[in-house]
Amino acid sequence: MNTLDAWTTHVCHALDLDPGSLDRDLLLDLTKEVAHGVARPAAPLTAFLVGLAAGREGGGAQEVRAACEVVARLALEWSEQGLAR
Repeated sequence: MNTLDAWTTHVCHALDLDPGSLDRDLLLDLTKEVAHGVARPAAPLTAFLVGLAAGREGGGAQEVRAACEVVARLALEWSEQGLAR
């Protein structure tokens, strides 16, 4: 197990979450898009907001995916408008 997997599993257990419910690659791809298309500090804040939005809608994988799709579109639009820093 690599460090990222170990850390994620550790945090999930501490927060009483199922580590299998996390789509790590989806969230990492999203934060990469936000970091490069908007601003680096926006990436972790955006991931938190995605989690809040998904949790409000039920918190399942489908809700996370839907929130990620919205944010990915916003990040692309932001970047295309030249607003990235």
